[in-house]
Amino acid sequence: MPRQLRLEYPGAIYHVMNRGDHREPIFKDDLDRQKFLLTLGQTCEKTGWQIHAFCLMPNHFHLVLETPQANLVVGMKWFLGTYTARFNRRHKLFGHLFSGRYKSLIVDGSGNGYLHTVCDYVHLNPVRAKLLAADRPLSDYAWSSHGEYLKPPGKRAPWLRVDRLFGEMGIAQDSVVGRRQFGSAMEQRRSQETGSAWKRVERGWCLGEETFRQELLAQAEGKFGAHHYAGQQQESSEKKARRILAEELRSLGWKHGELERRLKADPDKVRIARRLRGETTVTLRWIAGELRMGRWTYLSNNLAKPTRRSPAP
Repeated sequence: MPRQLRLEYPGAIYHVMNRGDHREPIFKDDLDRQKFLLTLGQTCEKTGWQIHAFCLMPNHFHLVLETPQANLVVGMKWFLGTYTARFNRRHKLFGHLFSGRYKSLIVDGSGNGYLHTVCDYVHLNPVRAKLLAADRPLSDYAWSSHGEYLKPPGKRAPWLRVDRLFGEMGIAQDSVVGRRQFGSAMEQRRSQETGSAWKRVERGWCLGEETFRQELLAQAEGKFGAHHYAGQQQESSEKKARRILAEELRSLGWKHGELERRLKADPDKVRIARRLRGETTVTLRWIAGELRMGRWTYLSNNLAKPTRRSPAP
């Protein structure tokens, strides 16, 4: 089963989600939900986590959390293990409660709206699941941080951080007026709810600017294995392949246009292709396209031949 690589660094923000084993409920009643939030609070005390949003659904949960100490993995291990033990002990059960590994989406916290997007996704989960009638406000759903955002600071959980989301929403202060502005904005966002708006949140591995994605890929270089998600692995491999290609072109004194001008079976192009094939996992089709070597089958045949040096241009 492919697994998602866990990238950790100080100040990282994640959207974390996990479901019950076989999609079974992870809460039997409100006391379980209270114990879940109590355990989350204890995890924050141990790890320094800051929670930006949460939503408890019947058979899964969503968290948007920040890790000042780069400790997502160790924190999630304690959190999920402790809640599972408490749930099993209370209901006289044993075994797994959650289904496999949790999903974690890395979120760009630069202030460009990505935290806002993922928190909206979390707060609108009860709407998408039809757990709220159309005439009921979002605040009627008791097990979401949406309602906590509407409370004054002294009445909300100390581990819930509201300032960053307020900032991305253009809310100047955590005041009566600011909290009312938040509630109104969320009800308006609810009226615009469309499933297609959330594809990047639901299917991606990171959410942010292209520069943010590239920084993550650079950090991930060399950390991928066959057990990690193919999408992440392929992106990192292509980044490495482009670096090798640029290095080879500099060594030869070629511009990219030279690849177009040279023969498809040019020995230096074949040599570069062989290096790319040996040092990365990019496909023959990708290599043939980048090096302007025609069809991948033609490249494959050339790679099978003995190497030879290029004639002088």
